[in-house]
Amino acid sequence: MLWLILFAIVNGARATAAEPIRLRVLSYNIHHAEGMDRKLDLERIARVIRSVSPDLVALQEVDQSVKRSSSVDQPAELARLTEMQVAFGKNIELQGGGYGNAILSRHPITRQQNHPLPNFEHGEQRGLIKAEMAVPGLNAPLLFLATHLDHRSDDRERLASAAAINELIGNRPDQPAILAGDLNDGPESATLHRFKLQWTRANERPQPTIPVVKPSRQIDFVLVRPRARWKTIEVRVLDEPVASDHLPILAVLDLLPETPAAQDERQ
Repeated sequence: MLWLILFAIVNGARATAAEPIRLRVLSYNIHHAEGMDRKLDLERIARVIRSVSPDLVALQEVDQSVKRSSSVDQPAELARLTEMQVAFGKNIELQGGGYGNAILSRHPITRQQNHPLPNFEHGEQRGLIKAEMAVPGLNAPLLFLATHLDHRSDDRERLASAAAINELIGNRPDQPAILAGDLNDGPESATLHRFKLQWTRANERPQPTIPVVKPSRQIDFVLVRPRARWKTIEVRVLDEPVASDHLPILAVLDLLPETPAAQDERQ
């Protein structure tokens, strides 16, 4: 009789934990908050972010105390305006401050690290900011990565960066992870095919993010891994043609529970 009670308790606990965790993920190249109208307006960027109530945001082209953007600490100010936590990865010293990528999160950021990416022929130094979040319902941290890859026509640096990112997470095959950012290459490019070795695009069909007027190319993406743990609910590009020179892309994702077999294997 006792084993029946224990069986019911264990399976009841698993049933309770077997609910998907929904996450709203936004990727946005904010062009240091300078819009197509040439106005510097960080509050406008914050309004765009708040309009879709994201849980996680990957931001590119972010200034921190840079003269051209009035020496404002943009990561800290966006965190204040959106009421989210922030992690900033500086890749370049610029005009008395720093320039790079940032992450905003509604969930506690428990760890963060910025990784420089390969740099060819003295191009702009690119980086990957990696953060771990404590998400309610998850037994292990969620891994969230944000990046902005090289823009030049020669794709050697992008390919090397994709390989470096894949290697960075290659020894963590079971940890739920999201990679978001401006990859400066299209869905059928060699860069995206290299990412495909480890990642799955949230949207199968291209959704253009540039130019902001009559967009024709998707270069901003949300990617996930492992593939079996994620279900795409919605992906859409926001119609905001003024605040930046990129359109933001929103992915609504369900993180599916581990199978009982996978849970037992981890124990």
